[in-house]
Amino acid sequence: MSEQPASLDPVSKQIIEQLQEDGRRSYAAIGKVVGLSEAAVRQRVQKLIDTGVTQIVAVTDPVQVGFSRQAMVGIRCSGDVTEIAARLADVDAIDYVVLTAGAYDILAEIVCENDDHLLTVLNKEIRTIPGVLGTETMVYLKLVKQQYDWGTR
Repeated sequence: MSEQPASLDPVSKQIIEQLQEDGRRSYAAIGKVVGLSEAAVRQRVQKLIDTGVTQIVAVTDPVQVGFSRQAMVGIRCSGDVTEIAARLADVDAIDYVVLTAGAYDILAEIVCENDDHLLTVLNKEIRTIPGVLGTETMVYLKLVKQQYDWGTR
């Protein structure tokens, strides 16, 4: 993640918003909306990807692809939290790691096949990292809202 926000012109912002509505939208269709040629849109999208401003991915429903247990884990640490966060980021079952201020030093989202898998990740991959003092696991019961179309504001 970049520390400084990218400088985006209004056209690049429109392109991002178009892709957030439908990541499969053609460059030609986006070009019609933003007033550019297909080639110009392709170039801008590639630059947005290359600079890390955006990525185009398929978002799945974890339950439908065999991952019936998701949880957010609050982690209390001692020492360098950035080192611990880097170790957590290497764990396959963890898909989100963020440093926080407050009751926890780090939040990590885990996507697992089942409760046994969750227990293994907690006991063998998170709690064994040097500097992890404690964890609190919040198991997801039902996903009510998940969206990725917040735009570019």
